[in-house]
Order: sequence, then C-alpha cells, then structure tokens
Amino acid sequence: MIVIPAVDIRNGKCVRLFQGREDREIVYGDDPAAMALRWQREGARFLHVVDLDGAFAGEPQNLHALREILGTVAVPVEFGGGLRSIELIRRVFKLGVDRVILGTAAVRNRELLRAAVAEFGRQVFVGLDARDGLVTVDGWKSDSGVRASDMLGQVEDDGAGGVIYTDVATDGALSGPNFEAVGEILAAARVPVIASGGVATVEHVRRLAGLGGGGLHGAIVGKALYSGALKLADAIAAASGEESAEKGGC
Repeated sequence: MIVIPAVDIRNGKCVRLFQGREDREIVYGDDPAAMALRWQREGARFLHVVDLDGAFAGEPQNLHALREILGTVAVPVEFGGGLRSIELIRRVFKLGVDRVILGTAAVRNRELLRAAVAEFGRQVFVGLDARDGLVTVDGWKSDSGVRASDMLGQVEDDGAGGVIYTDVATDGALSGPNFEAVGEILAAARVPVIASGGVATVEHVRRLAGLGGGGLHGAIVGKALYSGALKLADAIAAASGEESAEKGGC
C-alpha cells in the first residue's frame, strides 16, 4: 500500500476542509507547488491534487497551480475537481498528470466516463465520495441517491482503472477511517482501491494496509500531515510493514 499525500487547492492556496465544508477551511500555505515538493522530498511516491474550487464550480479553477506542481515535482500526480467534459480531461492530461479522477461526472454522465476510458484507459479513476453509504456530488454538497457499492459495479463495467473511496464523515476529522466501509468496497472491487478520509495515526495506516489481506492499493493522507499529527516517513514505514522512524511507531 502506498501513502499518497493530498494537496487540496482553493483560491490558489494549499488548504484542508473539514468534511468538505467551505466554511471549515484551514490554509496551510500560499504555494501548493512548494508543498508538493515538500512531500516528494519526504518520500512521497505519488501525489493527490484536488481543485476544490473546481469541484464546487463544476470546472477547474486552479490549473495554473496544477501546472506549477507538475513543473516542480518528479513523482506522478493524480488530479480531480470539476472535470466534467472530455475537453477538460484532455487538457489536464496534456499538462502532464498521470491520471484523472472523475466524481460528479462519473455519476451523472456515464457516457463521459466511457469516452474518457476509451481515450485514456486505466489512467481514469473514479472518486466514490460517500456519506452514509450514498455517493455525494457537487463538491460533496448533494446526495446522488446512488449507493457506493452499486456505483462501484457501474464504473467497473465502464472500464474505470480504479476507485478512490472517501468516507465524507471522516474526512479532515482525524478520527480514523471508516474501516468497515473501506473493507466492504475492497472486498467487492475488481479494480485497485485507494482509501481516503480520517487517517491520523500510524496505527490507522497499519490497519488500512492489512485490510483484505493487504489488498488496498493506497491511502490518501491530508490533515494529519499538515497538522503534524503524523509524519510522512512514519506513515510510509507503517504502510510497508517496517518499523517507524520513531520508536514504537507513535
């Protein structure tokens, strides 16, 4: 399991939101590219970049920041947030992202997902952002009425290369992932699964890494890294089954 630091961008700044709420924002830096470089230097093998303004507006608003990140780091980058047309998907691939994440678009426009898969194959992932088991859309503001487990089967049939499962209630709360929900998605999935939301400790990382006999592809970590509650090196060590840099891993 790989540990993937999150770089969430809003108004050109590096931020974290609590449960995706616009009114619960903490700004951690004015330079997302510098933050991305920090995580690369600390050992990140992959980065998760989200345009929060794009998720809310329905069209990317921070492609300048994405371009700067891609010009600064050497590790692969996945990107999501407002990608709701094939033209926008093509545009961000031309910028150099390794894969795109479709959320609202995959729920409301399966033809777009199929078109993206036809052109870019397994570089297209789908974000399953769920609250109480139901997929949310429009930057987590609306309930789609579709169960995450049902959506999983649909996007797999449409050819998605993998899914990122986020339990909205745990995101940014540092309360621990919803291990049960992640385990259920992992057990049902036929594609790689990345978990997101709630990771705050080395033990959380260890438990995720052990789900399904070690079948989870990755875990996205955000607020815990930014707040200092968790060091990236310790999370990486825990994910690989190695002893933490700090004695006892805590």
